[in-house]
Amino acid sequence: MGKAKKNSHRKKYDYDKDRKKQKKQFVKKSRPKIEDKSIRHAWDNYKTSNKNLEDMGLAFDPNHSQPIRNPVAGFAPTPAAPVVTKPYVLRKMVEEASQRFDDDKSLSRDLIDFVQHMVREHGEDYKAMARDEKNYYQDTPKQILRKVNEYKRCHPKLFNAFIQSLAPNANPQSSSQPPVIVC
Repeated sequence: MGKAKKNSHRKKYDYDKDRKKQKKQFVKKSRPKIEDKSIRHAWDNYKTSNKNLEDMGLAFDPNHSQPIRNPVAGFAPTPAAPVVTKPYVLRKMVEEASQRFDDDKSLSRDLIDFVQHMVREHGEDYKAMARDEKNYYQDTPKQILRKVNEYKRCHPKLFNAFIQSLAPNANPQSSSQPPVIVC
């Protein structure tokens, strides 16, 4: 068999390409993308990933971070503790981890109005909610249940206040007399 036609051409040097720029782009792509701000700030591009993390007091490989215990002797050989030259990274990470996380998730005003209307009209009857004329998107009972639960989770204080505002209205209907229906 003969050679492919593509390989028979002589390779030519492309003078229009900027080799320095190409190398910079290649090196930039090959570097790890570090999302954590404190690690990115302390990262040294001329060191290996293992050495960078070791300098920060972190472990590149968790299997090598803890010594292996010898089951026969009952003790572990004490490896030389790595010297942490950048302890501020570890302190910053511990500080960030100890901060309380606030869930800022919110719901749209339309969804809140929809859930409040459904709960006001039907209470806990999700099948009736699914048949309601305000159910424009024809949600199933389970989908409506998920929306109600999402509202409870995102706005618990608002939901409790809403339920308490409905409570006085529920007492007169729950009297011993059935409601009067006018035709």
